[in-house]
Amino acid sequence: MHAGMVTLFLGGDVMLGRGVDQILPHPGDPALREEYVRDARAYVDLAERANGPVPRPVDFRWPWGAALPVLAHAAPDVRLVNLETSVTSDGDFAPGKGVHYRMNPANLPCLAAALPDACALANNHVLDFGPRGLHETLDALADAGLRTAGAGRDEVRARQPAIVPLSAGGRVLFFSFGMPSSGIPTDWAATGCRGGVDVVAEPSVAAASAFADRLRQVKRPRDIAVASVHWGPNWGYHVSHSEVRYAHALVDAGVDIVHGHSSHHPRPLEVFRDRLVLYGCGDLVDDYEGIGGYERYRDDLRVLYLVSVEADTGRLVDARLVPLRARRMRLEHASPEDTEWLRDVLDRHSRKFATRIEGGPDGTLTLRPLRAWQRT
Repeated sequence: MHAGMVTLFLGGDVMLGRGVDQILPHPGDPALREEYVRDARAYVDLAERANGPVPRPVDFRWPWGAALPVLAHAAPDVRLVNLETSVTSDGDFAPGKGVHYRMNPANLPCLAAALPDACALANNHVLDFGPRGLHETLDALADAGLRTAGAGRDEVRARQPAIVPLSAGGRVLFFSFGMPSSGIPTDWAATGCRGGVDVVAEPSVAAASAFADRLRQVKRPRDIAVASVHWGPNWGYHVSHSEVRYAHALVDAGVDIVHGHSSHHPRPLEVFRDRLVLYGCGDLVDDYEGIGGYERYRDDLRVLYLVSVEADTGRLVDARLVPLRARRMRLEHASPEDTEWLRDVLDRHSRKFATRIEGGPDGTLTLRPLRAWQRT
């Protein structure tokens, strides 16, 4: 850790189930109940048709590809991702859902390869295989020594943050919650006597105020608070006024980084009161390669977010974006042309938040706020 500064790696959706699970050393049951696809191996076939053969089985590190040396070089103090899959070989297909994700617990070394300090679980796939699948997911992650937030065996445990101690003192408090706008069924909400996820009904100021009460109970001086929010649609760059107000209210409540996700591609970024708001990180690892229909969003382009904040205050110091591309179910460095395309799109859509995205000689992108914070 650099003196006076904490660097965090923030990753978007890590979807190690379905097709990704099938190329790993211990593929689980490939059966699906999707309208057009009944076997998870079909997603591997789509990727191969798009970009060439995928070896099987691959090493546990394969899906991460170029991301691992980038992270090793950056040496972030804390690594946080949204794990968007159940980790189970048990349970029944959740009714009423068109897509179900699960990975074999024996393939968890693939997740561990990225060395995550905590995983957000409040999303629309963690309960894809019902209560039994959720319980096995929680057990498997705990047995692997992986901290989680956002889901639990009851409401109290689902709402608890993952707490990551920092070597120089202080902690990172990692809260995870999700909204029905991302596809989370409302009946997945944890209760006093039933396991589930921490569901926030809508991005309202009242909901942010309720969270503020929770945060005040646990946040100490030198703690960095991260709110990991699964919200919004899969596609598109528009951020609703209610989402903006909610993100700002979280910052007012004491959140230092808003870690938004659910969209399959990166969405705009903002610096508000010297705090970073990621409205949508985009997918990081998934099996969408070769699926058509949304090519204009370039969801094959992925981003590693490396965010540095002041250790004492949580104020943003620096935010770097490392563009990658998914190819043959593996992350590789994005080309200069792809990097410039991504920079242009994010810059254009972040301008309404008085934020610019600039390119650098090393192929990374950097965030630059255009003006000092003004209350809106």
